[in-house]
Formats: sequence, C-alpha cells, structure tokens
Amino acid sequence: METTYHWIIFFSLKALFTLFIAPLIDRYTDEFAITNKRVIIKTGLISRKTFEMNHSKIESVNVDQSILGRILGYGNISIVGSGGTKEIFPNIRKPLQFRKKFQEMAI
Repeated sequence: METTYHWIIFFSLKALFTLFIAPLIDRYTDEFAITNKRVIIKTGLISRKTFEMNHSKIESVNVDQSILGRILGYGNISIVGSGGTKEIFPNIRKPLQFRKKFQEMAI
C-alpha cells in the first residue's frame, strides 16, 4: 500500500511563501509505503531521509486526527519502534487505512 500527503498541505504559510512550489515538491517526491515485510518512508528531494523498519521491530502505529482531519481524511502518523524511537509524519492522506494495512501485514 502506498500513500502521500493530503492536499491540505497547499493551505499553509509555507505554501503561500513558496508560491505553492514546496508542497508540490513534497507531495511528488515523498513516499509512504507498507510492504509485506517492512514500512518504508522516504522524504526530501535534495537531502533524502529514509525510514525503514521491519514489522517485527514496530511496537505501534498511532494516528492523530483533528476534527477537520476526520472530515477531510488526513492525519498524523506516529511510528514507535522497539528501541523507543518515534517518527512522526504529518498530513498523511488516509492515515487510518495506512494503519489498517500495517496491522493486516503484521499478522
């Protein structure tokens, strides 16, 4: 399963100050995916940050959604690893479906 940022990222100060170029680049270069063995998240265009973790090393995948996020279908995903590492990824499209796919794959 793959997902990307929600279109809500175009309604921010960062988008306004960069003439909507920064959120456009973020949306098309960042990848959020779940395979049968691991969770893979890649962010950045020039400097690349990659987060890969096997299902067995992940303790929990948390979803935080505001009221507007519930209505429009976006939210923040927090992945907590077995070593206590926590990675937060904001404004993800369909975060509940992302967590559900993770839970299906982890079984």
